[in-house]
Amino acid sequence: MANLKDLRSRITSVSSTMQITSAMKMVSAAKLSRAQDAITQMRPYSEKLTQLLQDLSATLDDDASSKYAEEREVNNVLVVAISSNKGLAGAFNTNVIKAVKYKAKNDYKAKNVDIYSVGKKANDILKKDYEVYKNSNEIYEDLSFENASAIAEELMQLFLDGKYDKIVLVYNQFKNAATQIVQHEQFLPIEQFDSEDNKQLDYIFEPSKLEIVKDLIPKSLKMQFFKALRDSFASEHGARMTAMHKATENATELRDDLKLSYNKARQASITNEILEIVGGAEALNG
Repeated sequence: MANLKDLRSRITSVSSTMQITSAMKMVSAAKLSRAQDAITQMRPYSEKLTQLLQDLSATLDDDASSKYAEEREVNNVLVVAISSNKGLAGAFNTNVIKAVKYKAKNDYKAKNVDIYSVGKKANDILKKDYEVYKNSNEIYEDLSFENASAIAEELMQLFLDGKYDKIVLVYNQFKNAATQIVQHEQFLPIEQFDSEDNKQLDYIFEPSKLEIVKDLIPKSLKMQFFKALRDSFASEHGARMTAMHKATENATELRDDLKLSYNKARQASITNEILEIVGGAEALNG
């Protein structure tokens, strides 16, 4: 059994760790509340915008197809890995990194795959095996639509210039504080949808259907990218809150076990001292 000094030192250390994890849990819980409200309020608008774009695109002639929907032979692929700048969030970053590696080795095995990293954690790992075109970890310092739009415009320009034939987003979609779902989402080219229901829609267009679609597509792409960032941001804080909650529980359990061991060791020490005193007294009397 460890001596009393070692046990006291371990109890102090575990208690300090428990205070840190508990504080981190509360901070993540506060940030999660705001991030969850933001993504919850944003999703209906994003989904409606995407639906409207699909409805209109399906009724356009082939000649009017957007340049963002151009299908070409896929030789160069850009995978946008959306992670976080900080760790201590369970498997949040690991799941994204694993998903990116799986797609690169399987879905795009014979292609040239580059990485566009959003977040420091994915960049630190993926740069060892892949060419990282760019790392934009500063986006989390001010996660706004304007800053997200700047990155989205850069991605759109890379596609239009022909540098990449396909751009894919890989990120964690927020479901709840304990559950994050890894998403593989094609960003460019825009996937075409064609349905009989779409063709029956009755819209009044002003100025024209083609002009409206051309204006909606860039806006929809920017909104799609911003939604992915918001999803990932909420997922990060949900994952960290859950991880820190579990860490706090484990630290509490370990501290209680150490205190029990300390009390047993202290009791045994006191008992031995009493026995020694009694033994010495008997020796003197004898």
